[in-house]
Amino acid sequence: MSGIDTSNGAFKEANGPTAHDHYNADATHAKQRKPFDYGGNPLAHINTGDSARLPAFGGEFQPGLYKSTENRKFANPAPLGLCGFALTTFVLSLINVGTRGITGPNIIVGAAFAYGGLVQLLAGMWEMAVGNTFGATALSSYGGFWIAVGIILTPGGFSIISSLTITSTKSEIPFYNSFGLFLMGWWIFTTMLLVCTLRSTVAFFLLFLTLDLAFLLLAIGYLENSNGKPNGSCIRAGGVFGLIAAFLAWYNALAGIADTSNSFFLIPVAHFPWSDKGREARNKVDNADARGLAEV
Repeated sequence: MSGIDTSNGAFKEANGPTAHDHYNADATHAKQRKPFDYGGNPLAHINTGDSARLPAFGGEFQPGLYKSTENRKFANPAPLGLCGFALTTFVLSLINVGTRGITGPNIIVGAAFAYGGLVQLLAGMWEMAVGNTFGATALSSYGGFWIAVGIILTPGGFSIISSLTITSTKSEIPFYNSFGLFLMGWWIFTTMLLVCTLRSTVAFFLLFLTLDLAFLLLAIGYLENSNGKPNGSCIRAGGVFGLIAAFLAWYNALAGIADTSNSFFLIPVAHFPWSDKGREARNKVDNADARGLAEV
């Protein structure tokens, strides 16, 4: 009826609930109705207390105390960066060990610029956005490393190799020495990162250990050149450690990708017994309170 206020209490008491009241009640009931539980969503990604507090170090590229992902607005960028690093390292290491007689590293230029370089650099920037200083430093730096390698090895593009070649004898010894010093600098940088993994996991530590040895052996191989060629034994040994590092990078990446929403099993990463998580596992000390304060 027009002109009558049906919202006041006197009208409702005298005439009962109106159609408007029934509509509001039905709407409220619809909002509170819960969907039927068919046994759970197998694709749901739910962080339980332990999974939020104790994820894999390598999978998150975080060697220190881990911060919970429950309120994080970004996905985990570490597996992407690790995969970019792994594939590019894998291909170049196969060339270094002389697989199928391939000696020229030209094929690595594309991967060095695109996947190992640009994609890994972007992953490092995203690590910075999620607050992971170690991951941002490592992934961004190695992304820059692969871009630099692509620039150096681009045939005819930047003329770096030709400018470091003695024209009269066509000797590339000046380039080998220069490239060896370049790799020696990356060995120093990787050693610095290796120190920061000593309290993390075995998988994470082995990744940087094998990469460190690869850089060292490759640097020695180029510096200890003879007869106008790098030291073949050191280059092949560096390639072997590079291959191991590539597979360990993929392993750590899988540890960060595989969870209860997409995998039937989680990837073991083996915490060091002297790490905080290792000590907790052996009931030596309970760091739960300290972790909670660190995550705030």
